[in-house]
Amino acid sequence: MATDIKDTVHAVEAAAVMGLLPARPRLLALGEPTHGEDALLDLRNELFRQLVEQEGYRTITIESDCLRGLVVDDYVTSGTGTLDEVMEHGFSHGFGASAANRELVRWMRAYNVRADNDERPASERLRFAGFDGPLEITHAASPRQALTALHDYLSPRVDADLLPCTGETLDRLLGADDRWTHPEAMMDPARSVGQSAEAGQLRLLADDLVALLDTQIPHLITETSRDDWDRARLYGRTATGLLRYHYWMADTSAARMTRLCALRDLMMADNLLATAARGPALVHAHNSHLQREKSTMQMWQGPVEWWSAGALVSARLGDGYSFVPTALGTIRHQGVDAPPPDTLEGLLYALPDDHCVIDAPRLATALGDTRPAPRVSPWFGYAPLAPAHLAHGDGILFVKDVSQS
Repeated sequence: MATDIKDTVHAVEAAAVMGLLPARPRLLALGEPTHGEDALLDLRNELFRQLVEQEGYRTITIESDCLRGLVVDDYVTSGTGTLDEVMEHGFSHGFGASAANRELVRWMRAYNVRADNDERPASERLRFAGFDGPLEITHAASPRQALTALHDYLSPRVDADLLPCTGETLDRLLGADDRWTHPEAMMDPARSVGQSAEAGQLRLLADDLVALLDTQIPHLITETSRDDWDRARLYGRTATGLLRYHYWMADTSAARMTRLCALRDLMMADNLLATAARGPALVHAHNSHLQREKSTMQMWQGPVEWWSAGALVSARLGDGYSFVPTALGTIRHQGVDAPPPDTLEGLLYALPDDHCVIDAPRLATALGDTRPAPRVSPWFGYAPLAPAHLAHGDGILFVKDVSQS
């Protein structure tokens, strides 16, 4: 494909990324096409460091359990716990084992401690958040943590007559946590408790607790800090989101997995919007969760298609949301060799740069009516760049070769 695209290429720097955008977005999302490659996360860390220091971003949020993320946030904002404890307990999906994620957390904590060993003021402090639900590929968490934390927040601060239930009632309805997390429930709806009578009662109680939280805002934000109220809101939307997810895990219709994928991204989107309400944030996750177009996945019962968290957030925030996907040339240790020259990755692979930022709209203009062929990855863990990213992405981060970590 003989196309001159050198004018679309920029260094991987904060200034270059911001130069692609009309203004600083509320949420600046950097996607990755595969998980578990620290070489990509090291590049993310450096780019995010520049964006924090030069552009005033004050929250970093990644595709990890939103409740576990509170452990990380406590550490980076106030030094609670140790780095080892945080990496063990503060991440889902195995992300706490990543050396690059460990370095990100270490740097965030160091950023919040000034040279004189004083903590930065709250307005300048760097925050961390997970924005995924408490979900893994094989199971969803029990709603116990979120429901009981919400009830514990409300019970000493509102009239007892307003509470829809006691903590003992919640405990009885929840039962043993392993009822909710049974690993066979993802493949076998009959093993899910999501449509049991107890789960139905819990959905109603969770809705009532969230409504009580919302109707008592003027009182609660004077009784507690805004951060405490924000956490209570997180507990509320996590509890309702988990109970909704468990309900559809028990579904037997053909649309079951489509609903579950969509509900996961809805939980992600709600958490991202809550983060954006707090201030400008940097986002990192798989491209499929952040793109503006529909996401697709081949699953055991066939293909599923749903609107990603990025699509949902972009519809709400407009120019307040920007997305820069990452594309790769090779991951040779996973059998992903040099891309065919007629693909988008092949076109970028021919560039001399080891990594660069591409102006996606200008690249689309340079290509004209010629559209690259779709790349097919021999490894399921790498998702090639979709041609739609040219039309719906604000830029592309390209990494030529990913060596084994």
